[in-house]
Amino acid sequence: MHNLTLLLFLPIIGAALIAVLPNDNRQLIRNTALAASGATLLLGWGLLLSFDTASAAIQFSVNVPWNPRLGTSFSLGIDGFSLPMILLATLLSLIAIMASASIKERVKGYYLLMLLLESAMLGVFMAQDWSLFYVFWELTLIPLFFLIDRWGGKQRHTASLNFVLYTMGGSVFLLLSVLILFDALPGHSFAMDTMLAGARALPEQTQILIFLGFLIGFGVKMPIFPIHGWLPLAHVEAPSPVSILLSGILLKMGSYGLIRAADMLPAAVLALQGFLAALALFSLVYGGLLAWRQRDLKRMIAYSSISHMGVVLLGIATMNVAGLTGAVMQMFAHGLVAGALFLLIGLLYERTQTRDVTHYSSLVRTTPRFAFFTVLAFVAAVGMPGTVGFIAELHALIGGFERWGWVVVLLSLGVLISAAYAIRTVGRLFTGPVRKEMAAIEDLRRTEMVAAGVLTAAIVLIGFYPTPALELVSSSVEQMSAAFAGTL
Repeated sequence: MHNLTLLLFLPIIGAALIAVLPNDNRQLIRNTALAASGATLLLGWGLLLSFDTASAAIQFSVNVPWNPRLGTSFSLGIDGFSLPMILLATLLSLIAIMASASIKERVKGYYLLMLLLESAMLGVFMAQDWSLFYVFWELTLIPLFFLIDRWGGKQRHTASLNFVLYTMGGSVFLLLSVLILFDALPGHSFAMDTMLAGARALPEQTQILIFLGFLIGFGVKMPIFPIHGWLPLAHVEAPSPVSILLSGILLKMGSYGLIRAADMLPAAVLALQGFLAALALFSLVYGGLLAWRQRDLKRMIAYSSISHMGVVLLGIATMNVAGLTGAVMQMFAHGLVAGALFLLIGLLYERTQTRDVTHYSSLVRTTPRFAFFTVLAFVAAVGMPGTVGFIAELHALIGGFERWGWVVVLLSLGVLISAAYAIRTVGRLFTGPVRKEMAAIEDLRRTEMVAAGVLTAAIVLIGFYPTPALELVSSSVEQMSAAFAGTL
């Protein structure tokens, strides 16, 4: 079996094994899920050994025609845009399963759905056929709906329904754009390479119409203002391990899809460049201000995601090498940072049953390990030098300055707002007198330390030594930027 095919089906195999295990053997079910996700991680990261960073071509291709008359095929492949997302998805999926020890009810269904969700997410990043992409895109909704609806908080039913309705509404626009593009091209094929070649030759007005559909469809998932309404409630009500995947990977599906759409329709992006930049900067500042107002820690991190994904949209809108590099790096950086924050806040909530930042104080004395990792994660969220967030935001800032000059000073305003609520939160969590009810909180356990340590180590390692990560995306970014340059 080909590497990518095996990578796609490993979580499904794990889910099938879990389905036949006895319901009462929780530990065996959990161990099976960990083994399946761990094997997927090893296979996914093993792709780095044979991936050619000097090539922008699709690598490890698999192509099995499904219906030649409709132009559909089972086509997989990866490049410098998709491989970082696969690495992130396999890592956070394992972390999320490791953080799921508190799940005690309907354990079989929970771990089965988590593995199916991992497979669907990997399918989105590997698909090289738009029909296959859409199938995997929609498949992520099924496990997510049940994970939120069955294992979520008090308003879980509202949150799951809200999430599905928003995403399905966006998917209608996504599907319409794909079908219009399919009909407009003489080849009548859903293959991404065929559509890429044909879409670039379309008239500008046609490209704009199609791209706006993609923008709405992918913008809901990113999310960007004003189609972000599902995000805070879904994050708050979802189990914390699911929030790790929701923020760390699911949002990146939207930005990844938008990059693919922008690559196909460069004339549309050029025509809408100012609008996209304005939308990005507004989302950046708006998300930061909303996060600053929150007392609920999960809601705060959820709103901060709008701000961080604004940086991604800004990087895409620049259409130059620095900006696009910043967009891809920000996707990876936000996945690590948001994953670490939701992991730590979720573990803290399990111990205290509160997410209100005003209920905590001086945890540095009672839980020093919590304090260390949480402070480091908040520092990374601000984009401080020495963290991966700084590398991403610096490239986005340079790319924006090359394109618009001093207008991108608003990006710095967004960073300052992020710094304001991060410093305030750290101060309330870890300073002041020790509250009586917080004095006996258990610090991070060994397994939890491993999970938090892996994420924070990656944040700092790439921050100090970003060259391998930058080389991984450079060829694909340069090829896409050259397509944009050809439309100027």
